[in-house]
Amino acid sequence: MIIIDIMSMYIGQICFFNIILTLEIIVFYRKQVYEKMKRLGIDIGSTTVKVAVIDEQHNILFSDYQRHFAKIQETLSSLLKKAKDQIGEMTFAPTVTGSGGLSISSYLDIPFCQEVVCVSSALQDYAPQTDVAIELGGEDAKIIYFTNGIDQRMNGVCAGGTGSFIDQMASLLQTDAGGLNEYAKDYDTIYPIAARCGVFAKTDIQPLINEGATKPNLAASIFQAVVNQTISGLACGKPIRGNVAFLGGPLHFLTELKEAFIRTLNLKDDEIIAPTHSHLFAAVGAALNAKEEVTTDFEHLLKQFEKKIELQQEVDRLEPLFKSEQEYELHEMLTIELNNLYMKAAYEQVAQLAEIWLRVDSLNDTALWYMLNACHKLKKEDQAMKKYYLYIAEYNKSMGNNYSYSYSDIIHNDLRTSFQ
Repeated sequence: MIIIDIMSMYIGQICFFNIILTLEIIVFYRKQVYEKMKRLGIDIGSTTVKVAVIDEQHNILFSDYQRHFAKIQETLSSLLKKAKDQIGEMTFAPTVTGSGGLSISSYLDIPFCQEVVCVSSALQDYAPQTDVAIELGGEDAKIIYFTNGIDQRMNGVCAGGTGSFIDQMASLLQTDAGGLNEYAKDYDTIYPIAARCGVFAKTDIQPLINEGATKPNLAASIFQAVVNQTISGLACGKPIRGNVAFLGGPLHFLTELKEAFIRTLNLKDDEIIAPTHSHLFAAVGAALNAKEEVTTDFEHLLKQFEKKIELQQEVDRLEPLFKSEQEYELHEMLTIELNNLYMKAAYEQVAQLAEIWLRVDSLNDTALWYMLNACHKLKKEDQAMKKYYLYIAEYNKSMGNNYSYSYSDIIHNDLRTSFQ
């Protein structure tokens, strides 16, 4: 009996050690496979799509950067096809990031990673000595502090001082962002320009254009305005010191913009971190964060794009003002015709045409405005008021309102306001 117990215990120990050994072999094997596995990173930004495929040594096998012009699915599909053509079919671990990446992640069933985590991972791999990272995108701007923990500052709802702002300012000088960069190379004067808002910037730039300011000086001033907005609006007084990394498309492609940052921050050469793939950093970081639990290949991903992806909407959208392109074109044609007649003082024709239009669309405020003003010019205010009262009543009825107006209320208030 004792011998049987000893043998049972011995066999049990052997089985236990075999299980442990088997598990260790599995873990080792999976680790070996994962370390040799390729990884795909996708960054869906507000204006661009970036894709990067890396190997086990973190070398970039394929990368590309394209504007999507709001056609995210088509652009991403095109980039994946291009990657497959260049490096061939392969199995990889994918991850997506970026402001537009969450819906794509959900639909393609691949992991999503926060952009700040991706950028931090890429910097840790490429330049672990980074103290501050400045990243400009199409519609966002970020400053990330890495000393004593991560502190990220990002712009809010306004795209002032970002890539979209630069594109808008370039159009004022009848060029593009690249042309603006070439102009800025020959500047000799910097003018103060507001970058917090495109409208304010235009009010600063237009008088300078009228006064004969040169395009090189205007281009350099626009870049300096972006620098000022980023530093004052995001850093908010917190010093930008030490080793500074410049990331994102605008800072990668616009060398003069980067020089404006370096000049303003008074950085030395050894404090400047400017990776050759700085415009792809979030995509590379996404690839670095890819997990072995989820693998796929190009063929499987491309099949997902054969049917249209319904991206989740972040907010409820209002109904369109026009039901069709034809309805919009008719509105434009009638508006132009009414305006031409009104400018010619043909008020009788204006009133007739506007009233015909209102019979078709009783709530059209453009037609109502022309009808009321034409009647005012023709001294037919009483007739206009009766029609106006009917249209207001019709509007409230359609909106479910129970407001009641007296005829005198409309005469003393609404008509006077409409004619001003």
